[in-house]
Amino acid sequence: PHLYEAAPAFAEIGAGVAFGSNSIAAMRLLDPAIASAYERHATFHADPDARRRKVWSGYRMGMDGRARGRGRGSGGEESGNRLKAGDFIHEVRSETERSSVHRARFLDAMVELVPEGYASFGKRVVEVRERVGGDGELEVRFADGSMVYADAVVGCDGVKSRVRQIVLAGEPEMEPVFTGKYAYRGLIPMEEAVEALGEWTAKNAHFHWGYDGHVLTFPIEHGNTMNVVAFRTKKDGEWEYGSQWVLSGNKERMLSDYEGWGKEVQSILRMMRSPDIWALFDHLPAKTYYKGRICLLGDSAHASTPHQGAGAGMAIEDAFVLSRLLARIKDKRQLERAFSAYDTVRRPRTQKLVSTSRDAGCLYEFQKEGVGDDVEALKKDLDGRMRWVWDADLEEHVGEALKTFDG
Repeated sequence: PHLYEAAPAFAEIGAGVAFGSNSIAAMRLLDPAIASAYERHATFHADPDARRRKVWSGYRMGMDGRARGRGRGSGGEESGNRLKAGDFIHEVRSETERSSVHRARFLDAMVELVPEGYASFGKRVVEVRERVGGDGELEVRFADGSMVYADAVVGCDGVKSRVRQIVLAGEPEMEPVFTGKYAYRGLIPMEEAVEALGEWTAKNAHFHWGYDGHVLTFPIEHGNTMNVVAFRTKKDGEWEYGSQWVLSGNKERMLSDYEGWGKEVQSILRMMRSPDIWALFDHLPAKTYYKGRICLLGDSAHASTPHQGAGAGMAIEDAFVLSRLLARIKDKRQLERAFSAYDTVRRPRTQKLVSTSRDAGCLYEFQKEGVGDDVEALKKDLDGRMRWVWDADLEEHVGEALKTFDG
């Protein structure tokens, strides 16, 4: 196997990323060394009680409620949200302690596991086609003019995937679509965050919900930094900057976007350094994750919004399942059958994540139909939202893939 990376070196953009119990289980099953690398850099809740109770996140009001709920309750009382900024809404618990990591630190640790000579850089793929007279062998061409032959290609080239375009050529689903939301991302030194917000708010994971926006904060770098992602719905639903999905920081615009929000949110935003603006794109459901001996994995297959903190974990699950299938192969003529089995078991689960993550983004901003800002309806939705992600039996899941492969 060989890894072809478009960038001149391994590098990661962005900051914090969270992993649920399913993700960590997939790391251990894929290679215990990956799990060990993660655990060396993982950050947990600072609050011992939150860790003991395995709190995934707390959910609070980021602004005053407007009682814009589902109408009136069965007793004639007005439903909706009359909570004030900072008031507690709910908390969600998981099977394991919540943990998160700085993307760059985790990537650096994983790079150490790649054997020397197994990666080439500056190799942006432009075309993959079957080699004429090559008995199924593929011809892979890169932007620098070079070319290699391969028995199979697995595209892990992200939401703007060229390999996805090749697999889904001519289909509308081959291109990413704007979700109608964008986010400001930034970091705050933990000392400053604690001084302004107090330890409990600064050192544990919190969602601050509001109308047409929400703010997520959680600790990374062993508690030395607070990661902030401030989400906002774009009123016209359009992204007018074309392929430029990341815009340089504009603090004045950010503060204007959250005018009227509570004191805590305002304080968090004022402390953010040069908050970049990130457009949120995802993928419409693809009819397949493979074509012949070309296969899609991770964001190239099922890019999702980050609202459930599960997209990166799904990519690790993909790798676990595909690795077990490839290990089953005795002859390269079985490659397509392995990719077909992978597609059969992975596509339903990962595409469900894409749709439910979009739905979560609406829930967190009081936009979900039938729920609005009704507190009891919000709690009920939260309680069942993540169980199917976290509680998956991955050994059983890969068993289904192997059974499909064996036919």
